[in-house]
Amino acid sequence: MASVGGVSSDFRKQVLGYGLTTAEIVYRRPDRHWLLQSYVWQDYDLFPNFPALKEFLSFWEKTLEGPLFAVTVAHSKLIKPAELRAVDGVFRLH
Repeated sequence: MASVGGVSSDFRKQVLGYGLTTAEIVYRRPDRHWLLQSYVWQDYDLFPNFPALKEFLSFWEKTLEGPLFAVTVAHSKLIKPAELRAVDGVFRLH
């Protein structure tokens, strides 16, 4: 996690609208095509186009031997409006 000016690059991405994206990639084993295996990929990406995920999947198809079978994607923005609730009292500690 790189830091620019004291702020992590992951935090900067979140402020710019990126959300945490997790993809379960199911692929066929190169040595046994009848056997499926899964790989979990996670990074910050932009909904709904997912450019980082598409770039990774393109790399996979060009470079790796295991053909893709299925990709399931979950996405969540981590920076959301704060939840507020009323407080009945204040306690002070000395």
